[in-house]
Amino acid sequence: QVQLLESGGGLVQAGGSLRLSCALSGGTFNFYHMAWFRQAPGKEREFVAAISKSGTITNYGDSVKGRFAISRDVGQATMYLQMISLKFEDTAVYYCAASALGPLIRTTLVDSWGQGTQVTVSS
Repeated sequence: QVQLLESGGGLVQAGGSLRLSCALSGGTFNFYHMAWFRQAPGKEREFVAAISKSGTITNYGDSVKGRFAISRDVGQATMYLQMISLKFEDTAVYYCAASALGPLIRTTLVDSWGQGTQVTVSS
């Protein structure tokens, strides 16, 4: 397993923006498909966005299409999630995930998880 460290969460007003980062260590970055999942209180962890090892293929959950953008930087061994037009219902703990298998759109495929970063959107 690799180590994943998220950053960038915080409190933002509805309509605002945030960028999350996930740094990978302990492995070769471009060996891994990567993704973001989120979990709100009392709800199951849900898929947000995924990016292929090459960075050429992306997938998004229906609730974030058109508002979130996933990307990765091989030189920095870091994945990003740019979030705009945030809504109250985006409030959750956001988790970074990595896997040798992809597309990484299901929790059952995840090899490694980050510790999570809280995103709170005030209405």
